Amino acid sequence: MKAARRLREGWRRWWLARLPATDTLSLTQRNVYILPTRAGWMLAATLAVLLVASINYQLNLGYLLTFLLAGSALASMHSGHATLRGLTLHLAPPPPCFAGSAAELELSLSSERRAPRHAIGLGLLEQPQRAWTDVPAQGSAVVHLGFTPAQRGPQRLPALCAETRFPLGVFHVWTLWRPAAPLLVYPAPEFPAPPLPPGQARGAVSASAPAQPDGDFDGVRSYRRGDPLKRVVWKKFARADELVSRDSPPAPSQELWLDWEQAGPRETEARLSRLCAWVLAADRLGLSYGLRLPGQEIAPAAGEAHKRQCLEALARC
Repeated sequence: MKAARRLREGWRRWWLARLPATDTLSLTQRNVYILPTRAGWMLAATLAVLLVASINYQLNLGYLLTFLLAGSALASMHSGHATLRGLTLHLAPPPPCFAGSAAELELSLSSERRAPRHAIGLGLLEQPQRAWTDVPAQGSAVVHLGFTPAQRGPQRLPALCAETRFPLGVFHVWTLWRPAAPLLVYPAPEFPAPPLPPGQARGAVSASAPAQPDGDFDGVRSYRRGDPLKRVVWKKFARADELVSRDSPPAPSQELWLDWEQAGPRETEARLSRLCAWVLAADRLGLSYGLRLPGQEIAPAAGEAHKRQCLEALARC
């Protein structure tokens, strides 16, 4: 059994290595395969018994039943193969995910045939579960697949399979698909998240705008409807007939560094997990933060793009 399993896995690896990696796959007679199912082999054995009995006993109704069932099986083979042939499969770029969480794949199936296609299943080649869908005539359908990546970092997507047993279930029609899009897996954030390292305020300004010796004012702007009267600079209005208001000083922002050395004397994955938790916490608080990794430093900033840059650096570390 073990030898047969190793032989089967080796044959599958060799077969997959011959397939071109692509994110858009058009199904033709060259990449759609068909074999009888167990029910199909049982039907073939039953037809053989019926045929032998009809010949021996010269049963005209036996001939009729045999050829009727055989014709239905042949029509089923043609219909099942045509269900996949002519389809176009497209994989959207997969979004990054965290280690230990499910990665989501979005697959779209489009058909130009004037008849609908029924009972098409898609899934990972190594898993028996399939997501089943129908494709309308000259339309498209979207299928979402999920799987849990085995490790952190950039990696290739597993091989996919599209199959059908429509309409009678006596033939298994399938195709194999090797996607080209890479998947980036972030480190799993540590839980519960430890407190952020201490940061320092920067860019603080005084709460009130002081007057200059010549009577001008700093931190003023043109008057806007709705400004409180107590913020209007009446002296400037009396002197220059210009209505201005004191501008609100910006709140002091926090800048902190998330340093590899601050993550403690821990193994690599544990440090990356803690730094990932710190990045997510600092982003939630709206802080300006920087990231120091061995051989790489990301300047302090804030926002979604900065968070994504830091998480990508952690994933590739």
